[in-house]
Amino acid sequence: MSSDDRPAAGHIRLREARSGDADRLTRLFLASRASAMPYLRRVHSDEATLGWMTHVVLPGTDVWVAELRADGADAEIVGFVSLDGQELEHLYLSPGAWRRGIGTLLLAKARERSPEGLALHTFQRNTAARAFYERHGFTPSEFDDGSRNEEGEPDVRYRWSATG
Repeated sequence: MSSDDRPAAGHIRLREARSGDADRLTRLFLASRASAMPYLRRVHSDEATLGWMTHVVLPGTDVWVAELRADGADAEIVGFVSLDGQELEHLYLSPGAWRRGIGTLLLAKARERSPEGLALHTFQRNTAARAFYERHGFTPSEFDDGSRNEEGEPDVRYRWSATG
């Protein structure tokens, strides 16, 4: 069992996101990016990011959340995945939820929802994300100089196909 396949403490349940999740997903998104990519330039305020989550991500993509249910405690959202057809738009985990198999569960949901294949972009310097996707069968197909994204950060496009 690899270190990212260790079970999380408590019970993980995947469910479709609801509009009421916008605030929690925004906080998770911001915390995850700040922890995983401290070099990344912030281009939007927290309020603008909440607006984007509320009015673009949740109504415009297929979003699933991973909830951790510990004994006697309320469920905590510890990750989410967002799909737009075959494009994996977002897969983020709370910093404390990394390397516990939750990303693998969310990726499995994405594959279930898009069984023909998936594509995504991630920043070239995000070596942890790149290693995760490569471990799960994604291959790099294109490298960009950063002109494609708001952050101006060079990225890489990955693809996964069910047929290999």
